[in-house]
Amino acid sequence: MEIKQAQQDVDQWIKTVGVRYFNELTNLGILMEEVGELSRVMVRKYGEQSFKESDKGKDLGDEMADVLWVLICLANQTGVDLTEALHKNFEKKNLRDATRHLENDKLK
Repeated sequence: MEIKQAQQDVDQWIKTVGVRYFNELTNLGILMEEVGELSRVMVRKYGEQSFKESDKGKDLGDEMADVLWVLICLANQTGVDLTEALHKNFEKKNLRDATRHLENDKLK
């Protein structure tokens, strides 16, 4: 699925099943919650914390998809074309970081 299609699919779902978008600030709060849930799984899977019983069934991909879903909602609400934004972000990074990482001794 392409990003543009994902934005359209989320919009269609929100307008039919979800009734309407939550307001932008509510969705920002939900995004923070979802990032926290992703962080919880990552810290337990790759970090030093152990899984609690309630955390054991959590799927990393599902948590990432939850973050992406809410981010897409915010993009739709604010008129951001994520495909265009990502292209511009690549351009910015390619200009700014053309040699920065290659010259970083910490990455060698």
